Amino acid sequence: MEFVPFQKIPRLSRDCVITEKLDGTNASVFIGDNGEFLTGSRTRWITPEDANYGFARWAQENKDELMLLGPGHHFGEWWGAGCQRRYGLTEKRFSLFNTHRWSDEAGVRPACCHVVPVLYQGPFTTYFVADALSQLEQSGSMAAPGFMDPEGVIVFHVASGVLFKKTIKG
Repeated sequence: MEFVPFQKIPRLSRDCVITEKLDGTNASVFIGDNGEFLTGSRTRWITPEDANYGFARWAQENKDELMLLGPGHHFGEWWGAGCQRRYGLTEKRFSLFNTHRWSDEAGVRPACCHVVPVLYQGPFTTYFVADALSQLEQSGSMAAPGFMDPEGVIVFHVASGVLFKKTIKG
């Protein structure tokens, strides 16, 4: 019989990143080493003909700029006008989830992309999760200032590589 080791258990009191949870639709761009360009929803590849609220069409129109993301699978939220909460916007936006890689303002990220707002970064405690939710409830969305019905937060626990969500309502 093959030995199966017990998994390593990450420490809970390690760094986390708490971001605003945007209420749109999960979307992604895949760029292959050979220049292959694909778009996806949370569960499947999509084309401009089955657009996922128009994401695949938008991505094809912005392909040259999106190619600057480089090889890899780039996940984000497609949100705004005509998509879930709408956030009082007149356009849709693509906000990347990888805040570590894309949140710098040095112009590295393609201009057509946004990044989910970071509400807290540091050691994990439930206090900071509650504080981030309270901040959103009181001040509204950081992604769309003035929008007073944000959805909640995403907590990325760095040591475990696991995401958790906590919504304001429900």
